[in-house]
Amino acid sequence: MQSPLFNYGEQQSQDRYVMQNPQLLRVALNGQDDILARKGAMVAYQGLVDFDGEYQTPNQRRARARTGEGLDLMRCSGQGTVYFANLAQYVHVVDVDQEGMTVDSAYVLALDSTLHTEVIAVDSQYGISGSGKYQLNISGRGKVALMTSGQPLMMLVTPDKYVNVDADAIVAWSTGLRVQMQSQTVNTSVMRRRGNTGEGWELSFLGQGYALVQPSEVMPPQNAAVGQGVAAQFGMGQHGSHGQNQNNAWN
Repeated sequence: MQSPLFNYGEQQSQDRYVMQNPQLLRVALNGQDDILARKGAMVAYQGLVDFDGEYQTPNQRRARARTGEGLDLMRCSGQGTVYFANLAQYVHVVDVDQEGMTVDSAYVLALDSTLHTEVIAVDSQYGISGSGKYQLNISGRGKVALMTSGQPLMMLVTPDKYVNVDADAIVAWSTGLRVQMQSQTVNTSVMRRRGNTGEGWELSFLGQGYALVQPSEVMPPQNAAVGQGVAAQFGMGQHGSHGQNQNNAWN
């Protein structure tokens, strides 16, 4: 049998995380260190691998119920290789250090089981109840595989060069950045989107670090039911009914 499809064979490497192509990730399991991955993200595997639903602590369940933010994970254990993908999104592997990383949980594909996750919140500059945004803080040492809709942009934030990002386009950002929600609205009501421009809430980043932005303001339909059509999920539409205060992120 002959076909150009054979050009898409496995990428050989001894590394634990290996990109097979921009939209497909391979992770090696050594029988000791487990991988936590988005439920249903496995597209293939080799070897003796077990897949189990990941236990959520009472605190995690309460935070998920209160904020809508959190991870629906499965634990992958054993010896072999597992291939992960989600809706053909672009995949990016990030090394997390002790400082941690803040990310919207909708963009997490997989992570080392040694990492810790915690729901945190971003303030609205207006102090309006219910106008903030919840995010997920990932801390410890290990790797995280993030997803973006399209090729992303990594923006540098410095003390003399702050960055504003649409709240539906931000994927992750650095620890130490000061973060605040705002809306440069021209309307009398800040709860309305800016006139007829279609623009709304932003996250403002100040300090020293990076902000990862995707070229899309619509999240993929992670929870769309098969046979019931595709309902797009918007970042602020999904999480915009919450908000208190927050000051942490990823370095």
